[in-house]
Amino acid sequence: MFKDIIIGQYVPGNSPLHRIAPPFKIILIILYIVLLFIINKPFSYVIFTIYSAALIIISAVPLKMILKGIRPMLWILVLTAIMNLLMTPGEAVLSIPIFSWTLNITKEGIEAGCIMAVRLLYLIIGTSFLTLTTSPLQLTDGIEKLLKPLNKIKVPSHEIAMMMTIAIRFIPTLAEETDKIMKAQTARGADFETGNIIKRARAMMPLLVPLFVSAFRRADELATAMEARCYRGGTNRTKMTQSHMTLLDLKAGIIFAVAAAALILAEFWV
Repeated sequence: MFKDIIIGQYVPGNSPLHRIAPPFKIILIILYIVLLFIINKPFSYVIFTIYSAALIIISAVPLKMILKGIRPMLWILVLTAIMNLLMTPGEAVLSIPIFSWTLNITKEGIEAGCIMAVRLLYLIIGTSFLTLTTSPLQLTDGIEKLLKPLNKIKVPSHEIAMMMTIAIRFIPTLAEETDKIMKAQTARGADFETGNIIKRARAMMPLLVPLFVSAFRRADELATAMEARCYRGGTNRTKMTQSHMTLLDLKAGIIFAVAAAALILAEFWV
């Protein structure tokens, strides 16, 4: 399960999504997420689905890989849908008596549960697009450029960008390490598959110590490697390649603006 996490992974390629300037790509992804939490109508989600499917096709990232990355998050989608289903007040369509009280499932709860599950699904896909089509170095440069105005108030934009990128990049690495530790302990008789949720959670506790040791070891190795390459922060650092706005970025912005306009029209006027 852990090895299926795709957030933080990078798929090399030369698709239009790969070639968009990292700062502009980050802004587009943020706007993509904002739009996702604005829309509510079914027709709006149809348009959003078409736009997302087009992004998957253009990115040239295998659909199988994206679907595989959704699988570890399914329990979050299901839990979110159930919580909204049971806790949203409204017109009851089903009443289930439980001891001295009644559990009401409402029409509004069903709608809210479905909408939140779909939103989280596209949130995972949208954030995955950013890391799947942007290398860690490009991602660092993009975040640094967006935070650069904060340098005037003494905010270390380069260091913040570097920490954020390393944290994102280490998600799949630690997930893979967790999977290896689980397999090693399973071979020694540990049981992570049987029992209720509490029993499974307790079975996961022995994973924490070796996982923390591995994480600290990797962090120390990374720090040593950076020092060996004379890394001393981002002050006056130059780059071999500079990212600039291109015609492709303009086209991507226009396409996104058209899709956003269609979503707003579908949401408020259709």
